Amino acid sequence: MQPASIIFRRELGAYVRSPIGWIVVAAFMLASGILFQAYAMAGEQLSAVVLEKFFWGTSGVTMIIAVILSFRLIAEERQNASIVLLNTSPVRDTSIIIGKFFAALAFLALMLALSVYIPLMIKVNGKVSGVQILVGYLGLLLLGGTVLAIGLFASSMTKSQLIAAIIAALITALMVILFPIAKRLDAPLREVLQEVDLWWIHFQNGFMRGVLNLKDVVFYVAVTYFFLLLSVKALEAKRWQ
Repeated sequence: MQPASIIFRRELGAYVRSPIGWIVVAAFMLASGILFQAYAMAGEQLSAVVLEKFFWGTSGVTMIIAVILSFRLIAEERQNASIVLLNTSPVRDTSIIIGKFFAALAFLALMLALSVYIPLMIKVNGKVSGVQILVGYLGLLLLGGTVLAIGLFASSMTKSQLIAAIIAALITALMVILFPIAKRLDAPLREVLQEVDLWWIHFQNGFMRGVLNLKDVVFYVAVTYFFLLLSVKALEAKRWQ
């Protein structure tokens, strides 16, 4: 796993050293704060409801930021022709994908950690538990990681960063609206589509409310693994073209 760790450090360093990386962090913090002020702080509400609304708004921002962080990961390498160096080096495609994915995930985790002061303020001024906050952030990280994997797959499919961003956004949006689509269908297709919905079932009905369900964790891990596997296969196919 040494090649993967080298790629991880290189990619994470690129996020940290780049002004764009910190602009993304600032945008995340600003958007989360505005949504918190607009929705969570509107009128007198129970602190648990305020916390749920915070995670509701932050989950949307997290998905958008995850697409922004991931669409360039492979496509940029192709645009700069640096993918040739990776393809001719003794580095497996799996190591490339793992290194880049966990670098983006680590940077996303850093952004989420910087926003933790908001739910802590709710805890100080209301009645919410640390477990509710922890479960909510675990859900944000799992949701963000899944979208990162989707974006990485899109990035591995093309050398155009714009096209990769569009593909990642479309796949993510499609998986988010599966639940409202499924409600219009008959069983058993309705139940199947509901269970593969990315947000409504597994985040809103679980993590957002501070409820930890093993099936929700398994779902996000499985979808993440699926798209990472597709990314590896796409990279392998491009290598031999």
